Order: sequence, then structure tokens, then C-alpha cells
Amino acid sequence: MPRLLYASTSPYSSKVRMAALYAGIAVDLVPIKTEDKPAELIDANPLGKIPVLVLDDGRSVHDSRAIIQHLNRMSKNALFPRNPDKRLEAEVLEALADGICDCALSMVYERRTRPEDMVYQPWLDRQWAKITSALDLLNANPPKLPKKITAGQLALRACLGYLSLRFAGKWEKGRSRLVRWAARFDEKFPELKPCVPA
Repeated sequence: MPRLLYASTSPYSSKVRMAALYAGIAVDLVPIKTEDKPAELIDANPLGKIPVLVLDDGRSVHDSRAIIQHLNRMSKNALFPRNPDKRLEAEVLEALADGICDCALSMVYERRTRPEDMVYQPWLDRQWAKITSALDLLNANPPKLPKKITAGQLALRACLGYLSLRFAGKWEKGRSRLVRWAARFDEKFPELKPCVPA
């Protein structure tokens, strides 16, 4: 069984865990603390980043999008539509959600790794402006939630879960449609809710 090196707070890990579960692919979950730089992680991904999927033959797949593509092939397209236009739509939504997470994570690291007097507020403001711009776009036209969802919707749910974890009460303001979208996602796919960042 493939092993997934992950962290429960990571939105990228969350997306991959949801994808594996949704696609019906069993993985052995191995929680990792990246700050400890464990040998198991560094051997699997010299960048020391999670998630990493370690295959049965010992090969490692790192970067959540590469893992998602691998899971999609393993599941014979359970995570992306075959139709090229619909697939592109799902890939763009995944990229947008991941981009929001990239900005949010950089804000978290800015505060976590620098002394308070060295935190660069203009950098935080710039990242937050990117996040709010993307959230406003999504709130204006939330993605549909059909019976069969894609990696795009999974990525967005993981993203909103991460924002709720790290920026609770801040991202939701004025975005009631997106808040409702997340709640509907959890109602329609309750089996995936334990994978949301916590």
C-alpha cells in the first residue's frame, strides 16, 4: 500500500487525502512534522515538503498536484473529467485554490519564523490582497457541487478549511456564498470532512 507523508494542518495534504478517499485508493497515512526534518521525509523528498506519496516500489511522488495526477491515473479518471474543457476548468480551479494556499502559507511563515519587529507588513498585505481577490472571484460564482466532483472542488474545500484554521473570522466577511458552499460540500460528502485541515 502506498504511504502518504502528510500533516493534518496542511491544505495540500488535505487535498490529497480527500482525493485518495474519493477515488477509492487506500493509502497508509504517516503523519510528519516537517520542522523536525525526519529522515523518512528527506529521503522521500529532498525539499523536505509534504505531502509525499511513497509508492510500493519505493519511488516518491511529491507536490500535491503531481500526486493528484498520479491518483487520477490510478483510479482511471475519478478526479478529472475526460472532456477537455471540463478538465481544464477543474485544473484551473485546483490551481487557483492552491495559489490561495500558497499566499496564506507565506503569511503564516512570515509571522512564525521572523521576530515580531522583523515581520514585513507590506508583504503580508500584498499576500492578503491576492487571497481576497481570488476569494471574491470565487464568491461571485462558486463552483457547482454535482454528484461527481473533481480535484478542483477538493482543492477548494481544503483551501477554505485552511483559511478557517489560520484566518478564522477574517476570510469569511462578505463571502457568504463561499461559506455556504463549504457547508454544502461537507453535507454532500461527509466522509471527506475529517480530511479538512484541523
